[in-house]
Amino acid sequence: MKITSFRLRGLIHVLTLVFASITLAMTATAAPAKAPVKAPAFTGVTIDGKQISSTSLNGKAYIVNFFATWCPPCRSEIPDMVAIQKIWAPKGFTFIGIAVNETEPAVKGFMKSNGINYPVIMATPALVASFNSFVEGGISGIPTTFVIDANGNLTNVFIGPRSREAFDQVIKASVVKRQGK
Repeated sequence: MKITSFRLRGLIHVLTLVFASITLAMTATAAPAKAPVKAPAFTGVTIDGKQISSTSLNGKAYIVNFFATWCPPCRSEIPDMVAIQKIWAPKGFTFIGIAVNETEPAVKGFMKSNGINYPVIMATPALVASFNSFVEGGISGIPTTFVIDANGNLTNVFIGPRSREAFDQVIKASVVKRQGK
């Protein structure tokens, strides 16, 4: 197939724009700090029947993780979350799992087989709605993760799976804020 000079010039133009965009993104400076955003208020009942709410978590850093048992990226981060929960729970932190598009028996079995050691709530329309406004276009993919510091401020929102190192980094920053360091 013969490439015309018009197509070749077009391809070179597109590649130049792509490389310029990447270079600009890599050299951009950090944006000024934004005013703290209060975390969404929520209430729910955990799979084991306990009440949990944003109010009951006052003074504690936590991560709300929307997930599903059938979601491969969600499943990939569960072992790290279980390990992190063991380390950080005594230091004032917890994960809160919110199971979406699930049945309670399926979630119970998944929790047992994966050793999930943090509270898990079944998603409800009200629960999803309380977090939707913090994601452009609402929660449309999983895992979607909300990081709340010990002062009750929403500090990060992640769409997609995170590594253990990424979780450790945001948890450390969230717990430290409470301690005033």
